[in-house]
Amino acid sequence: MDHASVPRSVRFGIFEVDLRAGELRKGGLRIRLQEQPFQVLSMLLEQPGQVVSREELQKKLWCQDTFVDFDHGVNTAINKIRQALGDSAENPRFVETVARRGYRFIAPVETIGPKPLRPPQPRRPHRQSL
Repeated sequence: MDHASVPRSVRFGIFEVDLRAGELRKGGLRIRLQEQPFQVLSMLLEQPGQVVSREELQKKLWCQDTFVDFDHGVNTAINKIRQALGDSAENPRFVETVARRGYRFIAPVETIGPKPLRPPQPRRPHRQSL
């Protein structure tokens, strides 16, 4: 995905995520989330409502020549995301497991753009008092 097309920040519920700075906040307070779980969360937030396959996660998180217990790594990342969001696999509000396919972000996501600049005010002719 083109980095320029990725929104800087998104909001869902009481959470806000700065995708470029790598920060998760709840009610304005920063929540600690390690790099890999944050990358997984970012992928899910970039495609809300769509399934992100385990294979896509593997390609994003690990190089082809890296040998790790991929299933354990993804499961750990998803569990850390759920823990940070107060979510559960049994009754998900944010991250849903799609059996044998991957994961989907199910909450409504709002893109937060940069604050618009105030348009310049037209200059009024200066009147002199006599």
